[in-house]
Amino acid sequence: MLMPVEITQLGEKRYLQPVISVKWSAFADGSVTRLKGTEVHILDETSNQSLCVTYLFHNKLGNTRNPNGQMWTFSLDNVVVEPRSSYLVSVNNLPMGLNFKNEKKISIPGCEDPKIQEARVCVENGSLWDPHMVVDGNKTEMIVLTFDTGPFSEHYLVSIHYPGFQSGHYVSMENRTSLNVTFELNKLQLPPCEIIFKIQPFFKQCKNDCKRHTLSFDYCFYYPRLPSYRWPLIIMTSLGLVICGFLAWLLLRASQTASEESLSTTSKGEPEDILVKGKKKVFIVYSSDHPLYMNIVLKLCVFLLAKCGTEVVLDLLDSTRLSMVGSLQWLDWQRQQIDRTSDKILILCSRGVRAKWSAMCGGEPVILKEDAQSPVGDMLTPALSIMVPHLVHSASLQKYIVAYFENVSSKDDVPSPFNIIVKYKLMKHFEEVFFRILDVEKQEPGRVNHIEGLAEDEYFHCSSGRALRDAIEKFHAYQLDHPYWFEEELIKDELVDECSFQAFTRAETAECHHSEFIRTQLSALINE
Repeated sequence: MLMPVEITQLGEKRYLQPVISVKWSAFADGSVTRLKGTEVHILDETSNQSLCVTYLFHNKLGNTRNPNGQMWTFSLDNVVVEPRSSYLVSVNNLPMGLNFKNEKKISIPGCEDPKIQEARVCVENGSLWDPHMVVDGNKTEMIVLTFDTGPFSEHYLVSIHYPGFQSGHYVSMENRTSLNVTFELNKLQLPPCEIIFKIQPFFKQCKNDCKRHTLSFDYCFYYPRLPSYRWPLIIMTSLGLVICGFLAWLLLRASQTASEESLSTTSKGEPEDILVKGKKKVFIVYSSDHPLYMNIVLKLCVFLLAKCGTEVVLDLLDSTRLSMVGSLQWLDWQRQQIDRTSDKILILCSRGVRAKWSAMCGGEPVILKEDAQSPVGDMLTPALSIMVPHLVHSASLQKYIVAYFENVSSKDDVPSPFNIIVKYKLMKHFEEVFFRILDVEKQEPGRVNHIEGLAEDEYFHCSSGRALRDAIEKFHAYQLDHPYWFEEELIKDELVDECSFQAFTRAETAECHHSEFIRTQLSALINE
């Protein structure tokens, strides 16, 4: 008979560990004739690891009861277990196959359970940490959040949230017992009454998956809303501003229409002449296959900025905000911005895109060196997971432009969901890509539009175009000398955690410096 399994804690208070104690007794069915020993087997169903303990008796037991007439009872104490794990405990008599076999399943609670929350493994996960969050809202333009630090977390992500606005800061403990974080309120928008503060700690054990702490703050308690008798005045004033804005928009639209009509007889012109509907934005999605390939992506950004006058959105240029809000939130926010406008998403397909899409479909996992070393990690996989579901809507297809650099990639690198979209070769079809960005048709009744300086045999006549061509040729030459270059960029799984942790510890410095370095490079190339 296997008795109930107990959960206790072992050791001095500062080194407590969650353990289980197993007790069992011989089965009284009258068939025991030569019991040589007993064996206890404990299987961790979470990790599939097991522990086996064998008891051998010097004297064979010929009866299930001891000299006192009680059942023979055995025990195994102080088996260390992990929180939030499941164990299967079984007992067998020796020799095997005799009269006794019993098993019992036990689930160890998480660190929030009072039974084990004082264990060292739980303490290092923040089980006893209470930030004691306090908000000072006595200033109209800023709010200060004060909280207590934990002994096993050096870094914290502190953020403020309310509809239409969110902001976050990474802060370090630096041997301080409490920290103050100041948030400037959006001066263009009156905050709602309820503001949410969140603290994400990074403890030694749970790292990026630690328990978040939140606090709701009533802003209206400090700054009550305007009296009801003043609302009609505000509504009338706002309505007047809306009417004025609408009239201004009509005048602007009329001037743009006149400008379009003046251009309707022109078949050639610089990008700024064709760009009659305002400055366009392009969100570039790519895979960090190799440093030389990333150089091509950066040179393409410079070319779009300097030659085409196009605004570019790239994760490398927004790594600080990206690291604060997270990859999925940042990517989804960018997609929503594109959906609300006529801007475009340019997907650059390459070997890494093909391999990562295959991994998402059940293939072998793909981890590249550049992704492991980046503070934000692999951005392509979450981007595809967000964008592919939207392709089922025909209205979304016009938002996406699929292309690949012909000399370093191929059409086979395009994931299958994008086969329904026109695929462009760069830089052979770059002029067509730019017309897609502008939402202008290249071929119109009676004429074919052309933009000088963007064709395959023209784009490298400017400095940014030459830099882009040189980057493509350099990577192409490298591929010829290293035919297995992509396989050399793959790393093993066991190296990823270390790289990711190192990237996080550089979150407040490396990310900022890296992003600033990229911006400096882009500015220098544009000014050439």
